[in-house]
Amino acid sequence: MPRIRKLIAVAFALIPLVFVFAPSAARAEKRVALVVGNAGYQVGALATPANDAGLIAQTLQAAGFDVVGARDLDQDSLRRALRDFLEKATAAGPDTVAFVYVSGYGVQLEGENYFVPVDAKIARDADVAAEAIRMSDYIRPLAALKLKASIVVLDAARANPFAKSGPPLAGGLALVEPEPGVLIAFNAAPGTVAPEGQGPYGAYAQALAEMLREGGLPLAGVFDRARLRVNDVTKGAEVPWHASKVETSLVFFERAPDAPPPAVSNEQTAAIRARPIRDLAAQEAYAAALERDTLDGYSEFIAVYPDDPMAARVRAIVAARREAITWRRSRIVDTPPAYWSYLRRYPQGPHAADAHRRLAFLAAAFEPPPAFTAIAYDLPPPPPEEIVYIRRPVLVFDDPVFAFAPPPPPPVIFLAPPPPEFVVLAPPPPPVALFVLPMPIYRPVPVWVSPPAYVAPPPNNVIYNNVHNTVVVNNVTNTVTITNPSGQTQTVPPAVAMAPAAQPAAASPQQAAPAATPAPAAPQAAPAAAAPAPAASLAPSLPPSVAQKAATLATQAPQAGAQPSAPGSTATQPAPQPGQPLPGMKGQPLPSPTGTSTTPATPTTPSAAVTPGTSTPTPGSAKPATAPAQGPAAKPATPSSPSAAITPATPSPAGGAKPATPPSQTPAATPTTPSAATAPATSTPQSGARAKRKTSPSQTPAAKLSPSTPSAAVTPAAPSPAPGASAKPATPPPQTPAAKPLAPTTPSAAITPGTQLPANKPATPPPQVPAAKPPTPSALPAPTKPIIASPSPPPAGVAKPATPPPHIPAATPVTPPPAKPVAPAAAAASPAPAAAPKAAPPQPKGCPPGKAMAVVNGQPVCK
Repeated sequence: MPRIRKLIAVAFALIPLVFVFAPSAARAEKRVALVVGNAGYQVGALATPANDAGLIAQTLQAAGFDVVGARDLDQDSLRRALRDFLEKATAAGPDTVAFVYVSGYGVQLEGENYFVPVDAKIARDADVAAEAIRMSDYIRPLAALKLKASIVVLDAARANPFAKSGPPLAGGLALVEPEPGVLIAFNAAPGTVAPEGQGPYGAYAQALAEMLREGGLPLAGVFDRARLRVNDVTKGAEVPWHASKVETSLVFFERAPDAPPPAVSNEQTAAIRARPIRDLAAQEAYAAALERDTLDGYSEFIAVYPDDPMAARVRAIVAARREAITWRRSRIVDTPPAYWSYLRRYPQGPHAADAHRRLAFLAAAFEPPPAFTAIAYDLPPPPPEEIVYIRRPVLVFDDPVFAFAPPPPPPVIFLAPPPPEFVVLAPPPPPVALFVLPMPIYRPVPVWVSPPAYVAPPPNNVIYNNVHNTVVVNNVTNTVTITNPSGQTQTVPPAVAMAPAAQPAAASPQQAAPAATPAPAAPQAAPAAAAPAPAASLAPSLPPSVAQKAATLATQAPQAGAQPSAPGSTATQPAPQPGQPLPGMKGQPLPSPTGTSTTPATPTTPSAAVTPGTSTPTPGSAKPATAPAQGPAAKPATPSSPSAAITPATPSPAGGAKPATPPSQTPAATPTTPSAATAPATSTPQSGARAKRKTSPSQTPAAKLSPSTPSAAVTPAAPSPAPGASAKPATPPPQTPAAKPLAPTTPSAAITPGTQLPANKPATPPPQVPAAKPPTPSALPAPTKPIIASPSPPPAGVAKPATPPPHIPAATPVTPPPAKPVAPAAAAASPAPAAAPKAAPPQPKGCPPGKAMAVVNGQPVCK
């Protein structure tokens, strides 16, 4: 009994633990992200946005984000992608971290920030709202979801080529106030623009990716240190900005307890950063002011170090920030006195045109009345020395007019040197499909840095499952090369790399072989046959709507480029449209969306024999072959080998000999020996009742045959039934010794005089028929000189008639017993009634012993 009581007590003690840990397991943090890089603008391509988006997407994948990404989106695709992401974030639930990163051109208009699609045509200010995407239309719904945290990064503050006529647009992006639970970040401070990078990646994207990988760094620290790194790398030309109202604690990676200690202890760093700027040396004071990025911090630096070489640079930063805050306050009030107040302070300011637009919208005069109540701003008016900066059309901190001195490198206590792998990043391989982001070679995070354990693992994430391994994605062979920290390397297909425990020691040779078919870009995409990217599953998935569009374009592009042509012609590739990416790497066409082979078909020899008086039936009714699948233009099939001779009064299908394999179908079998020819008076069916040539060695006669030589002919009889009708195969006559074989160069179909050739009628694939034994050669009519048939016609649906090839000498026909010949007739161009040949007299089967055969009144008798 005492033991039972103890067990019961332990059970009751464990019950509270169940309630403590069960909810925490159910509240696993989900991470979702949308990454867009627009580079292929119609007004002029940008160098880095697509690469920047790929780098950020890969870094977020390593941190456990379920990333969807795309590049070069037009307006419709961009709107749909943002709506798709809002739906995804809604379904993820409240314990979700959402990350949105867009890179490309951004503009501001009347206090709103717009992201520009690649197809935008913004000739003047009035076109912005119609041609660009207003980001607040999607940030507000995202904030309304009340997620754990929402992060929106606009890497879009660039000098833009838009609105060259009419009132100008203010430069850069507009200062905004984030919603609760939202962090908003710009690559350049409000009202300023970043210089266009010269390397494969922009300075901001590279710095942000570096800081995201830093273990244990809080959310605000990621963007603070990214600002220091960018300012150092660009020599002060670019000063990123962010504002946050995220209350929850968030780290992208955790640092293990046994990690190497930092160069400066966390306690020492925190103590120095908390000190006032006036207590720091000039170099440390500048780094502290830049890290804090507040108007008060910058003003304090100028007050303490007015003659420092960095003072002029800091004054420009203060001038831009003061003007942005003043305009933001005026825009929020949105009254005529508010805009008059702004114009009183900044009559030639960057937002003077915006103030005039709002006054016109409010039906107010541009000039203020003699007396009006000016609004009270929270900061003093600009001093005279700041006006020179805000009068510039575009404010960039490396403007040669200002001639600022370059800033000193930040002290180690504020920013450690970059890791070796982030000093120089190699450019990513070019993407191989529409909309797919270019993915750089993954550099593993240190072994003491890992995604938090409470993060729900994202699906199909190669990078997350190999966060400490070097991963090289080959988008051409659709393989992944993984190298672990010990140096062991293996190459595996995507399915193996996506496994949570993918390690270089565990792949079989079959797994290491390159995949034969491309993987789809996303589960929402259309069938794998129309997948937009051979290795898209290794890169971030496309948004569902973009994946559907990519599948449609991948299917339509080859058909649009293929023009109807005769066999032997090649299809042309569609030229890329302005602002659109190339169909594939280095201009090469995309893989076939239907899996169609592009190799020419191997010549084949039909082998089915048709008995006299029969069409070419199959058991049941004659079933036409499947029409060629539509897909990318493939090389037409080679004309088939010699197979069948069609004797007088046999209407031939349009174009002459039938092709062994219709173009754009699978390659045919290797050449084999034919076994039959079509007999005289045999009407070959058209459109749906043609014989399918099938090689069957067992049906050939016992006589020796030369390659590609017909072995027998068929006796004349009545015409075949109408096209499409079912026909019962006739019983073949008794087998007789084979005729003398023809030469190997016999043409595919010889048509004797009197044969009619319907012109300009496309051929259809023939149905299957059983082969018959060759009949007695004695029933053949008199030999006539054959006419060489024209080559195989083009596929069905092509209107051009086939061009006859050069004349090939016909082989010597088989010599039958004497029979009354049919009067020859010239081959007519248009169909005409066929003249049926006279039937040969019946032959007796034999006379009994002692009697001989004689002909009496034209009939054979035994006497």
